[in-house]
Amino acid sequence: MIKILQLIPLLLLFSPLANAALPDLVEGKAMPSLAQMVERVKPGVVNIATSSKRGIAQSNPLLDDPFFRHFFGVPEQQQESRPQSLGTGVIVDAKKGLVITNHHVIRGADKIHVTLNDGREVIAELIGSDADVDVALLKIKAGNLSALKMSDSDRLKVGDFVVAVGNPYGLNQTVTSGIVSALGRSGLGIEDYENFIQTDASINPGNSGGALVDLNGHLIGMNTAILAPGGSGGNVGIGFAIPINMVRQVVEQLLEFGEVRRGRLGISIQNLSNELAQAFGIPLNQGVVIADVVDGSPADKAGVEVGDVLTEVNNRKVRSAADLRNIIGMMRVGVEVSLKVIRDRNEKILTATIKESQQQKVDGQRYSKRLAGAILGVVEDDSHAKRTYVYIHEVKHGSAAWYGRLRKDDLILSVNKRRVSNLDDLEKVISNKDTPLLLNIQRGREALFILLK
Repeated sequence: MIKILQLIPLLLLFSPLANAALPDLVEGKAMPSLAQMVERVKPGVVNIATSSKRGIAQSNPLLDDPFFRHFFGVPEQQQESRPQSLGTGVIVDAKKGLVITNHHVIRGADKIHVTLNDGREVIAELIGSDADVDVALLKIKAGNLSALKMSDSDRLKVGDFVVAVGNPYGLNQTVTSGIVSALGRSGLGIEDYENFIQTDASINPGNSGGALVDLNGHLIGMNTAILAPGGSGGNVGIGFAIPINMVRQVVEQLLEFGEVRRGRLGISIQNLSNELAQAFGIPLNQGVVIADVVDGSPADKAGVEVGDVLTEVNNRKVRSAADLRNIIGMMRVGVEVSLKVIRDRNEKILTATIKESQQQKVDGQRYSKRLAGAILGVVEDDSHAKRTYVYIHEVKHGSAAWYGRLRKDDLILSVNKRRVSNLDDLEKVISNKDTPLLLNIQRGREALFILLK
């Protein structure tokens, strides 16, 4: 029977290695060892634990209803959970106290506890996180920190030796070694932006956010996920790490903006099939086909046309739609990019300027007090490119929007039966702030109506 393999986040326990007794010298020569490198790396790897506030169960079922509590002004009683050790972090700047980890490690946390290699425990400040790449940036206040130096992950090759270091559950560091098994892994469905380093170094649950280093002890990746049979959580030698160059780009934006501001080209693309490759007269593994160009977009202004085959961006090969999505998604708004396209079997070099997606964030109270506590913005529909939607980035717990049943990630399709595609549309529809608001909401795959009185 073929067992189904399942991708799972690393949120459990990292199995310690047994220490084999080896002689220091063999025929008068020193035995090769990673001990010195590991000793340098260990102080830069920390344990991450989190705690959060949760409501205390009520004996009266009426008190469980948020509308009842809001109407009668009943405060929600909360208590803080005990810290739970969830993963690992890596110190990347000792002077500033900057620590990187996975977004899924600290997601939903009210407090983030960092335990250093020497046993000190400090509360970390969350600078920002990006769920699309699964990177979070923390800041801690502590002296005598040791940071890991970042290497250039673009120079990695299949077969390079690597070492995984984790600090799960306060067990101190565990260390495993292996090689790079593959590069540029994508299409796994773990993150929105995937360009994973695959390694056979034993990466077991609990090592999320841990360090993948080269033999110099330089940071080349952040351990993130494993492939486990049947969801058992056991390691089978297939682990994935986010390349440190990708992490570095996210960290730079989190430091500057507290979030990642992604740009766009304004194109729809598709991978090359055998038939399309033959029709265009190019190799199958070369480029992606431009299926649509948005009017007035950066790609349109650069001269990109439907039917072009895009093969390179800034001299980086584009072999799939995932490649292009990763390249453009990690670029800063306003950056000029060089696009190599094949048109009528001839190569052309075009220049485009990355434009900011409509991601303005506004407090909903600007439009109506019933939307107070909801942070609104605008997102594009990736599959249709030309359609935009009003999007709820955040909803403050206990706010008017929360009690109105609005939730994070909701799309507002219409208000009072009038379609809204941007914040200007919303403002026009809600001209009379005293009338009831009938919102048509898209929540995941579910559509529903919500009436705000």
